[in-house]
Amino acid sequence: MGQKVNPIGIRLGITKEWTSKWFANTQTFPQYVAQDHTIREFLRRKLKDASVSRIQIERSAKKASIAIHTARPGIVIGKKGEDIERLRAEVAKLLGMPLHDVRMNIAEIRKPELDAQLVAEGIAQQLERRVQFRRAMRRAVTNTMRIGAQGIKVRVSGRLNGAEIARSEWYREGRVPLHTFRADIDYGLAEAKTTYGVIGVKVWVFRGEVFDAAAGEKEAAAEGADAPRPQTERPSRAAE
Repeated sequence: MGQKVNPIGIRLGITKEWTSKWFANTQTFPQYVAQDHTIREFLRRKLKDASVSRIQIERSAKKASIAIHTARPGIVIGKKGEDIERLRAEVAKLLGMPLHDVRMNIAEIRKPELDAQLVAEGIAQQLERRVQFRRAMRRAVTNTMRIGAQGIKVRVSGRLNGAEIARSEWYREGRVPLHTFRADIDYGLAEAKTTYGVIGVKVWVFRGEVFDAAAGEKEAAAEGADAPRPQTERPSRAAE
């Protein structure tokens, strides 16, 4: 199970939150999904050097709020906030909304080594610079574990070292419990466009366990400890 689904998608509503938050009816739903995809592609293209991890989009009735999580907020904001204002105006045009109805927030990622998307993009950039893939993988794993992760797994797939036949190699250190829903596992995917072809990089980072939901269940269980448990009624034996 854990190998075949997105580790973030399977935890939505449990330990992870949606990156798009809005309500839409059947008429506006496809339009909102297409707009969100266009905005994310546009911002990632504009901010490709700013180490952007994720982009969160929230919509109220007639307003939109966009949060950009980045390891280099200075590049996004620009000198005296000029770059962010320019981005805000272009995003408002994409959304078809007035400028004053679009808000843009910048959130700094203080430990980029613990962000799976940034780790994957870092490995992909090294592969494009022709660094040996094993060295890039081990360097990323070592840095992430040193910062304080409880586990990391890195997998690269494609024509590694320019080989004729594509293959996959992976490297893991620590624990990466993919089946545990309370495990805070961050997942990132990046592509290295080399002269031989595209090499895919996947990264799973285990950052500890989240017990908020579990704590709530324990309290509920403690409150109902004295209540009798429902028992399934067994069929009575026929009288001999």
